[in-house]
Amino acid sequence: IGYMHHDPNRPRFFAYLSLFTFAMLMLVTADNLIQMFFGWEGVGLASYLLIGFWYKKPSANAAAIKAFVVNRVGDFGFALGIFGVFVLFGSVNLSTVFANAASFLPAEGAPAGAAVLTFLGHALDKQTALTVVCLLLFMGAMGKSAQVPLHTWLPDAMEGPTPVSALIHAATMVTAGVFMLARLSPLFELSHSALTVVTFIGAFTAFFAATVGLVQNDIKRVIAYSTCSQLGYMFVALGVGAYGAAIFHLFTHAFFKALLFLGSGSVIHAVSDEQDMRKMGGLRKLIPTTYWMMIVGTLALTGVGIPATVIGTAGFFSKDAIIATSFASHNAVAGFAFILLVVAACFTSFYSWRLIFMTFHGEPRASHEVMHHVHESPPVMLVPLYVLAAGALFAGIIFHGAFIGEGYAEFWKASLFTLPDNHILHEIHELPLWVELAPFVAMVIGLLVAWKFYIRSPELPRSVAANHRLLYAFLLNKWYFDELYDILFVQPAKRLGRFLWKTGDGTIIDGLGPDGISARVVDVTNRVVKLQTGYLYHYAFAMLIGVAALVTWMML
Repeated sequence: IGYMHHDPNRPRFFAYLSLFTFAMLMLVTADNLIQMFFGWEGVGLASYLLIGFWYKKPSANAAAIKAFVVNRVGDFGFALGIFGVFVLFGSVNLSTVFANAASFLPAEGAPAGAAVLTFLGHALDKQTALTVVCLLLFMGAMGKSAQVPLHTWLPDAMEGPTPVSALIHAATMVTAGVFMLARLSPLFELSHSALTVVTFIGAFTAFFAATVGLVQNDIKRVIAYSTCSQLGYMFVALGVGAYGAAIFHLFTHAFFKALLFLGSGSVIHAVSDEQDMRKMGGLRKLIPTTYWMMIVGTLALTGVGIPATVIGTAGFFSKDAIIATSFASHNAVAGFAFILLVVAACFTSFYSWRLIFMTFHGEPRASHEVMHHVHESPPVMLVPLYVLAAGALFAGIIFHGAFIGEGYAEFWKASLFTLPDNHILHEIHELPLWVELAPFVAMVIGLLVAWKFYIRSPELPRSVAANHRLLYAFLLNKWYFDELYDILFVQPAKRLGRFLWKTGDGTIIDGLGPDGISARVVDVTNRVVKLQTGYLYHYAFAMLIGVAALVTWMML
């Protein structure tokens, strides 16, 4: 209400928000894949409407279309996966599917069975068919949860109002993919190959998004890439079979990420809608409440806590648990994921504290007029921050036992399925001390480097960027994914569209169709019209010819 106070289109905003809420409830309460798909698409539609809420801004329109199109790619895979489930199990009801899923578990030494599914011309046996179906379902999750290579829509979605950013990027839409995979754990748990792919994609996304977040200057885009990275952590947990840890991080992430987004909205509100952190600075004493709320969110995001104890922020419990599960999984891809996640934790700490230092510390870099009007947000905007801050600080301490600890079985009951030989949540309590210390050390390194760069030696970032110009440009341009997609997909699609428009529609269809027929009729009538000269002797001559022809015919 506070953020949209001055917007003339508030009724439309809350109508879209209600649609979003309805679609999300439809998604999470579904007991069959058809209802889940309708909720899934409803969430996509509502996000399109909310991202493009300020439709008079070309950038908002472009961002909304981009989000819609990229999600359609993932949703195409999701739909194929649902069709595949129906072919394999004869039902889309989740309880029926799960009851029959165990028959797809390969027996020891059993030969490959008969083909049960044909996909792209290949006949697939039971185990392969299940893997293909799981990968197609995961393709839907990749689009919705912004995993590489379907991640490009997420940062552009910042064009919507800040509450939309908090809603979409923190608690709901982007976590729908994580929810879906956890909901379908009885299927994914039976396909080791699919889970390996999930682990790899999640780890790579966590690392990729963290590297891009290092150099972003838009305050909301930094947090957007942070979201992308944290979703990667959740998918790693899903991929190694630690579904409880994934949902635990989803739960805690909602608190501190919504806190950071709404806090950044409070900052933007204070500095006359400026989002570039290079034009901020020195705001700590002017908006102290927002500052401390952002500090709490940053502590939770970076996972501040005391290793090997139960003292820490929400992110400390959930993120460190995911890093531990990746180490405990004992396979090559999970080991690779462990390394990437620890490095990503260091980068996360760096860009999170970089945001704090650039925005609130140092000398003011905004104009004197802007600084003169800086003011704290009204209570209607600050009260939600207090609530979220409480969750960011204490949710981990309160709930870690239920999600991943001794209360796991009682809390989840049969909601999450794991094979009898999956003991990963027990194994994380028996790891070497250095594994527990690794994310803590990475977090401290990130904090110290950020302090050195932006507090102790503020001129250092500029010189480092100048000395590593190619790397800086590579990260600033987001690994050139947008440019690559523009070359591979956007430009060819535009050229094809132009060809079909000019040649196909203009020349062939219109030329041989309506326009061609009308042109031939005009040609004929133009020739006929020439017979109407208006001269009397022409008509007399024609009459003579006619009479002569008539007489000749009668004499025959």
